[in-house]
Amino acid sequence: MNELLELKGITAGYEHTVVLRDVNLSIREHDFIGIIGPNGGGKTTLLKVILGLLKPFSGEIVYHVSKQSLFGYLPQNSRFDARFPISVKEVVLSGLMSEKGIFKDYTKADREKVDELLETYGMGGFGNRPIGELSGGQMQRVFLCRAIISSPKILILDEPSTYVDANFENEFYSVLGELNKTMSIVMVSHDLGTICSYVKTIACVNGGLHYHESNLITPEQLKLYNCPIELISHGTVPHRVLLKHDRTIENGELKIESEALD
Repeated sequence: MNELLELKGITAGYEHTVVLRDVNLSIREHDFIGIIGPNGGGKTTLLKVILGLLKPFSGEIVYHVSKQSLFGYLPQNSRFDARFPISVKEVVLSGLMSEKGIFKDYTKADREKVDELLETYGMGGFGNRPIGELSGGQMQRVFLCRAIISSPKILILDEPSTYVDANFENEFYSVLGELNKTMSIVMVSHDLGTICSYVKTIACVNGGLHYHESNLITPEQLKLYNCPIELISHGTVPHRVLLKHDRTIENGELKIESEALD
């Protein structure tokens, strides 16, 4: 598969604190990468680097395709001022802003695509409703539509099921499976027990990154990767449970120590 972008020797963090060190990762066409690791291990920092929201201390990001409309992004918590007077349709259309610019008019085809996406994801009757009237789960559906309206090559998801309502959660991973036919997906999740049928590869992030070219991973491999996650199997459905970890800063670097939970 063709590569879309590469991270080469990336070291990144905030001010004088190193969170990620010497990270290498390639994202190829139709990849579906599940990113796991403890809180504070650098998962969100990695996403920020990929999206260009955080400049690394060192290393290189190589783009093999145009950066325009390369990414769609669904953050963990899509914060929005409920008092802001904007409709559901306008929120979804704003996902085209990187292509259209702020002052360009949206076409009839753009508006038809909005209607189609809202209908597909169960929000067809909400297009003209103020965004502030939606529940958390409904809002996440709208922001998913916003993330994919530009037909990005890479969809970035940070704990996407956090605010997805129960009615949509059952369909959500099937939706991602369909989207993966036309775009690559990079998803942070603590729930690999549920999504292991959909992700194709796994990246363990805990200060560094270890890439596993499979959606199956053993406790021995996790220990080798220094990724403090315990695999517990109940019947045919495996569950991943993060272990306890302590975070300290020594000489400007983030240190993480973990121990198994009883």
